[in-house]
Amino acid sequence: MIDLHTHTTISDGTDTPAQLINKALASGIKVLALTDHDSIAGWEEASAHLRPGMDLVLGSEISCQTEDGISVHMLGLLFDSKNQELQDVLAQTRDNRFGRMERIISRMNGAGIEISMEEVLAQLSDGATLGRPHLADAMVAKGLAKSRDEIFEKWLHNNSPYYVAHYSPTPERAIALIKAAGGVSVIAHPMASLRGRTVGVESFSSYVDAGLDAIEVFHRDHTADQRNLLKDIVKDLGILRTGSSDYHGTGKINELAENTTEPDQWQALEARADNRRVVRVF
Repeated sequence: MIDLHTHTTISDGTDTPAQLINKALASGIKVLALTDHDSIAGWEEASAHLRPGMDLVLGSEISCQTEDGISVHMLGLLFDSKNQELQDVLAQTRDNRFGRMERIISRMNGAGIEISMEEVLAQLSDGATLGRPHLADAMVAKGLAKSRDEIFEKWLHNNSPYYVAHYSPTPERAIALIKAAGGVSVIAHPMASLRGRTVGVESFSSYVDAGLDAIEVFHRDHTADQRNLLKDIVKDLGILRTGSSDYHGTGKINELAENTTEPDQWQALEARADNRRVVRVF
């Protein structure tokens, strides 16, 4: 089994990188990608806990935004961690999240919803990328709801009056950065409309022109019809398709390897990187 999209406590997951590795090994996964939001801070711990029998693909899920404000998530895999330009953009995106969180909290406080930045930061693991799930966790801890899902459905969805956009590169820029760093790019859950507005299929051509390698076709948030449409688009564009769990531990109901990537698609995707960077122990 090949799962190319997972998260840990370094971003908005609930498992540490070590715990993720152990769970993936126990699940029989043969290839696992670690893709925390806008961060590679979990790479070292995950690599240190790898055991024979599973390959580790190091990456990051990069927050992007189109010129007209639509959020897009781009998976960068197998890129050189020493590429300074890409690391600078990831750092800028992470830093901007604090100002964004302060503005969201201010809006909520103005509406009579009492929550503080200190309470949110208390939910953040060392080195983690701050995001709305941490605000949701703080609100759950305060007794405002029973789960992250309930908080997002009521207060933190993209159409909420409390939503605040944040700095992020365009999808084309993110793809170019990933490619310049020698990696491969995969657009994540592009038709997950429950998360907010999604890009139109006409956008995919410009992403391919920028160097897009694959589309995440098989994902919990895609319907059967959407999966079939994306399979046709991938074929027409001459790129690859992946499937992934988007696992977050107990932060979401997604289970490891509930969607997977076909071995031939993974082999072709790995071959597009400029170097063999899969982590393997013997």
